[in-house]
Amino acid sequence: MSGSPSYEELARQIAQLRELAVEQARLIETLRAENAQLRARLGQSPRNSHRPPGSEGYEKPAPKSRRKSTGRKSGGQPGHEGRTLSRVEHPDEVLVHEPAACAGCGASLAGAPVVSTESRQVFDLPPIRLAVAEHRLEHRRCGCGRTTMADVPAGVGAPAQYGPGVRGLATYLLAGQYLPLARTSELLTELLGAPVSQGSLVKWQADAAAGLDGFDQAVKDALGAAPVLGADETGIRVDGSLAWVHAARTDSLTRYTVSAKRGFEAMDEAGVLGALSPDAVLVSDFWAPYWRFDVLHAVCGAHLGRELTAAAEAAGQAGWAEPMDRLLTEINNTAHRARRAGGTAFAPSLLASYRARYNTLIKAGWAANPGYQPGKRGQGRRPKHVNLLNRLDTHRDGWLSFRSAGACFRARQSVPAPGSARCRCFRHRAQAQQPGPGL
Repeated sequence: MSGSPSYEELARQIAQLRELAVEQARLIETLRAENAQLRARLGQSPRNSHRPPGSEGYEKPAPKSRRKSTGRKSGGQPGHEGRTLSRVEHPDEVLVHEPAACAGCGASLAGAPVVSTESRQVFDLPPIRLAVAEHRLEHRRCGCGRTTMADVPAGVGAPAQYGPGVRGLATYLLAGQYLPLARTSELLTELLGAPVSQGSLVKWQADAAAGLDGFDQAVKDALGAAPVLGADETGIRVDGSLAWVHAARTDSLTRYTVSAKRGFEAMDEAGVLGALSPDAVLVSDFWAPYWRFDVLHAVCGAHLGRELTAAAEAAGQAGWAEPMDRLLTEINNTAHRARRAGGTAFAPSLLASYRARYNTLIKAGWAANPGYQPGKRGQGRRPKHVNLLNRLDTHRDGWLSFRSAGACFRARQSVPAPGSARCRCFRHRAQAQQPGPGL
């Protein structure tokens, strides 16, 4: 038929349509993956990501703890050493209260004998007010005719100024309690009647920081000698530009370092992580620069718990992510109980049991993600839960601290259930960000 396409032309058109269909299918799959990632990002919260609590705004849900019920009653447990307010032998003030009349006949008790006394102590703050000390510097004239002034006491350099007590309290409120400048100024004004400007607060904090050289070196030395150390970093604004706060901590010490850089160079310049001994355990998230330090590595349980929560919320992933979360929490709780009982390491049979269960869950994770393989990214961007699964598989020694029984047991001291102090310290810091010295 005249004008009809030839066989070759039809075959070419069919081939083109097939190529177009394949390309459209690839595009649809890419858009589906991007849509899933955007939906997952919209569902992020401090419960399943590293976002700070203040980022939820007015849509913040009711609190939901990741801690599981222990079955014990609330309150103090049997054998727990209680804490209560104890009486003192020598109170600052004694107030005597006399009964005025007899509770039986109503007769006056003035001058009646005291047969017994009952005492009750109330602990309270005295009236808070500023105490003003005036330093009078005498000028004395010698017989030779020369006039000499008394030496000015250290720290007294102005006709009127606040003393070390007020300055110390203000610095503590700023650096220890994370109060913003405006609220610190307001508190001092209302509580002490001391109207301190924000500019003075900034200077006081800078002066205090300048006097910490010897203390800071002592903290660095103690952290560098720690058998278990936690480390983390977070972004913060300094003079309008992005900077990074690096933290190194134990249960008793925390040191912050501010740097324009985030990675290995900034961590090494801080002078703590590089000083750790090869058998020390460094607890961190999976930020690659941490793993360049020649130490034993363990992964922060708080970070891992939030990632597993997010993974369990992804379609088809709860079957491996939730049991993995429970397994790692069980390992942590077992270590805490054993350490309280005086233990120093896991039994080899218990470690083998934990490893077997861990390996089984890793296999279940890959079975739930048949389009991906361990260590291979494949085509397109992998979902976060697959990246997590791959890290759990590839670096299982670091996740579980199984490099040695002793290292595993010690690492559990700094890999607590989600909500660790190491992460809370940064979450508090994020809530109290403000312009000021060093931050």
